[in-house]
Amino acid sequence: MEPFIKSEIILAVYIVSFLIGLPANLLALYAFSSKIHSKPLPIDILLLNLTVSDLLFLVILPLKMHEAASDMAWTLPNIVCSFTAFIFFSSIYTSALLLTAVSVVRYTAVVHPVSYHQLQKPVYAVVISIVIWMTSAVHCSITFITEHHPSLSSKNSSMCYEDFTEKQLAVLLPVRLEFFFVLCILPLAICIYCYMHCIIILYSRPRISKMRKQKAIGMALGTLAVFLICVLPYNLSHLWGYTQGKSPRWRYYTLLLCTFNTCIDPIIFYFSSSAFRCTSGRFILKRFGHSVSQQQRQCTSSG
Repeated sequence: MEPFIKSEIILAVYIVSFLIGLPANLLALYAFSSKIHSKPLPIDILLLNLTVSDLLFLVILPLKMHEAASDMAWTLPNIVCSFTAFIFFSSIYTSALLLTAVSVVRYTAVVHPVSYHQLQKPVYAVVISIVIWMTSAVHCSITFITEHHPSLSSKNSSMCYEDFTEKQLAVLLPVRLEFFFVLCILPLAICIYCYMHCIIILYSRPRISKMRKQKAIGMALGTLAVFLICVLPYNLSHLWGYTQGKSPRWRYYTLLLCTFNTCIDPIIFYFSSSAFRCTSGRFILKRFGHSVSQQQRQCTSSG
């Protein structure tokens, strides 16, 4: 491992992301599960899937912590490495695609309200979620193919999903390039288009409340932050690796940015769902011993 890759920094970021992301996403899981049980809406189903994706990422994060604590040497079985890499990377892309789906739903609600009300059946969101999970799983199955295909597997490396052979790179680098365009640039372009149009239309309608406009901006900025800060730098390493013919070591640090995704998503939940705002509000009030009656009335009226 090259000297500028500091396992201490990697471990510290993993720990901070785990400590912040786990409770926030567990709270979101409770909020969306309760909302779907009472009144399922497509946006809540998509956000529930996003929460599950983040929690899967956080569940395997202790294995990545163990890797960082071992100075990036993988001391666990190879099959555990493959499953860890598969969940780690597929969660990144599943989250990005689900955020894209949320942006399309928001765009439809603002720009095409009649069509939006016609598509309110939960089954549509369920189908979209299944397609997104399958898309990420199929793409990220390359982690198993690279490590376990008879013509590609290599037992010489002591690292997990690193130090690839020439044969492995010949397969992996073109696949990563496809990841860059299909799973990163295309969803980013869709999000930018949808949210920019939403904001323009909302601000052109004077009857819409200032709070709703602020929520739309918060949602747009939060989603774009996930793509620009968490997803794009890592995917740029795919483009760089393809042009250089090797996997760049600095991708470790771009992966650290991806871990912050689990901390940013709850912010997006806050702006996206009244269910999450109400649940988190009640939790905080109870935590500090305040009455939740007023909060409950506000949630009931907004729901």
